[in-house]
Amino acid sequence: MERFFRYKLDHVLFWIITVFFHIYTRTQLIAKAGFPQFALEIAIRNVLLAIVIYVNLNFLWPKFLQQKKYGTYLLGLLAVLVFYVLGKNAHDVYLYGHVLRDPDRSDFLHNSFYNFSIVLFYFAFSVALQLSKEWYFQRQLLQKIEIEKLNTELEYLKAQINPHFLFNSLNTVFFQIDKQNTDARDTLSKFSDMLRYQLYECNGKEVSVEKEISYLKNYVDLQRARSNENHRIIFNSSDQLNGFTIAPLLLIPFVENAFKHVSHFADRPNEIAISVNKNDNDFKFSVENSREKTPSATDRAGIGLRNVQRRLELLYPNRHVLTIKETDNSFVVELELKIV
Repeated sequence: MERFFRYKLDHVLFWIITVFFHIYTRTQLIAKAGFPQFALEIAIRNVLLAIVIYVNLNFLWPKFLQQKKYGTYLLGLLAVLVFYVLGKNAHDVYLYGHVLRDPDRSDFLHNSFYNFSIVLFYFAFSVALQLSKEWYFQRQLLQKIEIEKLNTELEYLKAQINPHFLFNSLNTVFFQIDKQNTDARDTLSKFSDMLRYQLYECNGKEVSVEKEISYLKNYVDLQRARSNENHRIIFNSSDQLNGFTIAPLLLIPFVENAFKHVSHFADRPNEIAISVNKNDNDFKFSVENSREKTPSATDRAGIGLRNVQRRLELLYPNRHVLTIKETDNSFVVELELKIV
């Protein structure tokens, strides 16, 4: 079934049935008007139907209906339906009024109701097919998500250690550090916060964006503590990042990738710049790192990024834009999410 939809065989079957049905219902035109007029009738009717159907499926549906712009969608839909009726009315006047010389059907508006009912039927039929296809893919997607969720939980259980023992051990180490050594205490505290976030707060489907950003900041601070003076690390976040949720641990792979593959220049700064902000309903995240021209490193980075791309496709279908820009000197990842 997936191949059936992938190769657009549903469209092929739809048009085969539609065209042959029109041929069957218009065969009398061959005797009355000749084969050229018969062929023109079949061609014009189906071309006009194709325009209505594909303008709806490829433009109006994704551009307006899926973006919940219902008023604009209805106006656009009405426009293409009227376009079909006017176009077919014009051809009917030519065919029946001028070619067949039927005075009763030479009026431009004579067939308006019939043509409108025809286009409405085929429009509704195409929408029903599209909804059936989306339902099928949605069911497949849910099955994949469930399988991946079970696999993730299994791996998590395999790797899990007793969190109480871990936090008690961290607290012990914390109090064993000299109170004057504030840097070490601060680093351990941030590590403890990160661990707590991963163990206790990432079990749901979404977390508050504030917690996710705090986790990122702790990670960056720990990496900054490990870096030398030749590294320049920038983290910018907007004050508007609050009041909504995102999938947990969604951004960290991009940041980890930047630190893992950042350049190691000795004669100039090695840079990592992270930016997180929100504009209306658009959540925007970007991370850029300087890099050296090492294809093998790029390949390793690509594997991790492909895994994140797969997760985005599962969690944010039609609601994300991921852009990866790569030059000889830099590697940039830009992510935009639609917050609903």
